[in-house]
Amino acid sequence: MPFCFVWSAVPTHTMFAYSVDFPHRHIQDPASQRLTWSKPPLNVLVIRKIRDETLLEPFKELCRFLVEEKHLMVYVEKKVVDDGSLMTDDSFSAIRNQLCTFREGYDDISDCIDLIICLGGDGTLLYASSLFQGSVPPVMAFHLGSLGFLAPFKFESFKTEVDKVFEGNAAIILRSRLKVKVVKGMFQRNEQLFSTQENGIAPHNHINNEVLNEVVVDRGPSSYLSDVDLYLDGRLITSVQGDGVIVSTPTGSTAYAGAAGASMIHPNVPAIMVTPICPHSLSFRPIVVPAGVELMITLSPDARNTAWVSFDGRKRQEIQHGDSIKITTSCFPVPSICCHDLVYDWFDSLAQCLHWNIRKKQTCLQSDVNKIL
Repeated sequence: MPFCFVWSAVPTHTMFAYSVDFPHRHIQDPASQRLTWSKPPLNVLVIRKIRDETLLEPFKELCRFLVEEKHLMVYVEKKVVDDGSLMTDDSFSAIRNQLCTFREGYDDISDCIDLIICLGGDGTLLYASSLFQGSVPPVMAFHLGSLGFLAPFKFESFKTEVDKVFEGNAAIILRSRLKVKVVKGMFQRNEQLFSTQENGIAPHNHINNEVLNEVVVDRGPSSYLSDVDLYLDGRLITSVQGDGVIVSTPTGSTAYAGAAGASMIHPNVPAIMVTPICPHSLSFRPIVVPAGVELMITLSPDARNTAWVSFDGRKRQEIQHGDSIKITTSCFPVPSICCHDLVYDWFDSLAQCLHWNIRKKQTCLQSDVNKIL
């Protein structure tokens, strides 16, 4: 694997044509994280936000630039190429015939991509992350969507920005992901065995997901409170009664968790956030735990209904008694390329996208003005 988050961040082999240099071994300056290429990138994956006609022209411009000027192999989803507007565009047919296509869930391209370029908003980057359940190539995100908190690049200067990335030494931030394992079948607490085998679900059926923003466990369509138990490294910490609970990365702290009242954490901070959703307790505040712990969520024995879990808003499924959700920090972060640097980009996104601390400032006293004059 080319990355291991936080403690062993030096790549262990050169499956991809890039590496990330870490000059400092202990207290690391975030600005020291740089993207270097061990060999010129050859294969580029372009992810475009679908169902948005305004992105057709930027998509065609980018593909034409990568194929004709940079002489790269460009991969796109088959459903993007099959778009009616592209199929009927004769001026784009020569480029379209040179594009490599793949289908999500059918074709594995994880070992051949050197760079990912996203055209869209934050959801486009989240989708790109979901395509790579192991090592993730560097991601360059252009803001052409609704919010763009995770997309720092402007498309107007895309040729210049892409050339800078290909030259190397671009600032990069390793956005940690969560490794989530849903174990369908058996969970034992206090010598009482819960089994979903009687419901027709085979025990020890594992479902794995890599999550960039958050894992959400909620009550689903039920009118009852959700009631789940939260474990940390095998020990029961608390029970969560309310609408649900959010387990998020620092990147996800400005998403659903932020809307639920959590603190905003810089993506370079190694941590996992636990945020209740409308808890049935006035004292249940969001907490931050070390990135190295294992969290586990199960239905409480007295829960009146099942729960539902989703991963970055996708793949929603029901959780029964006896099921468990195990969450750890993944060894495969998302290397996100910065426009300026990882500190400035984050605060700029807070100001531009979330209007952080924007207010009408208090005026000074007239007597103070006279003293200054």
